[in-house]
Amino acid sequence: MTHIGILYSRIRVEEKLIIQALERRDLSYELVDVREVSFNLEDGHDWQRFDVILDRCVSQSQSLAALQVLGTLGVPCVNEANVVALCGDKLQTTLALTAAGVPGPETRVAFTAESALEAIEAMDYPVVLKPVVGSWGRLLSKINDRDAAEAILEHKATLGSYQHSIFYIQKYIDKGGRDIRTFVVGDETICGIMRTSEHWITNTARGGQSANCPITPEIDRLSCLAAQAVGGGMLAVDLMETADGQLLVNEVNHTMEFRNSIEPTGVSIPDRMIDYVLSVGQNTERQLTWQSNGRTLIGVRG
Repeated sequence: MTHIGILYSRIRVEEKLIIQALERRDLSYELVDVREVSFNLEDGHDWQRFDVILDRCVSQSQSLAALQVLGTLGVPCVNEANVVALCGDKLQTTLALTAAGVPGPETRVAFTAESALEAIEAMDYPVVLKPVVGSWGRLLSKINDRDAAEAILEHKATLGSYQHSIFYIQKYIDKGGRDIRTFVVGDETICGIMRTSEHWITNTARGGQSANCPITPEIDRLSCLAAQAVGGGMLAVDLMETADGQLLVNEVNHTMEFRNSIEPTGVSIPDRMIDYVLSVGQNTERQLTWQSNGRTLIGVRG
């Protein structure tokens, strides 16, 4: 039987739903609290008890570091470290999507408040200023005029942390108070929701309401293309529709939250996730390499 490790830092509703689905199906799993983990980089034997790791960490930095180590030890992970690295950085995500020909909002990047202001004025108002690292719609600023731009850019320059030292600027898209989140598992868009809000930020974490969104061929095509662009796996893709009906991909999320999407879509998202995790654990042949007592040990496990 495939033994699944669930890497977590906090048990949220989503993790509870995954655990319930695992137990309902009598599957073998083990909870691994990343806060209690220490890796012996010279001996990876202990981690070979897992056929596959499902990453559900809240912390992107801890998640990425753990997945990098596990990947080096030859343990299959969902999602893989390279996917987390791309999706956890909006600039890297945009570069990957652009390289794959995925349409998105006009985006510019600057490194000083002065050059950021020039970029904003060239794009014309309104624009959205985002931190390159962040989630749940936090620290987003819609900028409608030069006065607001100067004030917000000064604040970010003064704060000076990594999140504020790179000015990531997107053209504001009037999406009619709604956007689309789709869930891609493997090579299939399994379902999607329409998120609506009177506020321009429509995240359900910020009070947005969700309803089922039928998956059209174009939504499926763009969702799968975006997922493939960042390396594939299990991903949530955020899309926006412009006033003239064009679909744009806004972001790709590597640790999907789905608590508000099961009921409106009628899709058991945890079960579909588990199906995919099992397929990775059962079908991946692994070459394991680690150091032990000065010797390099290599093994293959299917």
